[in-house]
Amino acid sequence: MSEISLAQFADTPPGVATVIDVRQPQEYVTGHVPGSLLVPMTELSSRLGELDRSRPLYVVCASGNRSGAMADFLTDVGFEALSVAGGVTAWAASGRPLVTGVRPTAVAS
Repeated sequence: MSEISLAQFADTPPGVATVIDVRQPQEYVTGHVPGSLLVPMTELSSRLGELDRSRPLYVVCASGNRSGAMADFLTDVGFEALSVAGGVTAWAASGRPLVTGVRPTAVAS
């Protein structure tokens, strides 16, 4: 599994990568990384056309397990994808902000 550390992820300037959250919608609305786009793991393979191939994808989930598997899948189908170590749980535990109550219906480019 290819992974980016939480510190490297947090230091990435906006617009360098697309951040996708592969958790379920109910998990996403309770708290997600600012700027992350909801693409549930169960929908990822059918929504590849919505993802920008011109920049890296940083994949997050609760702890890194689902995001690791999905980053591997995305790499296998030609994307540059990295799993965020520790996921949303580590992000929140480090004191970084979460956004709540927002559920996008589509990936924005």
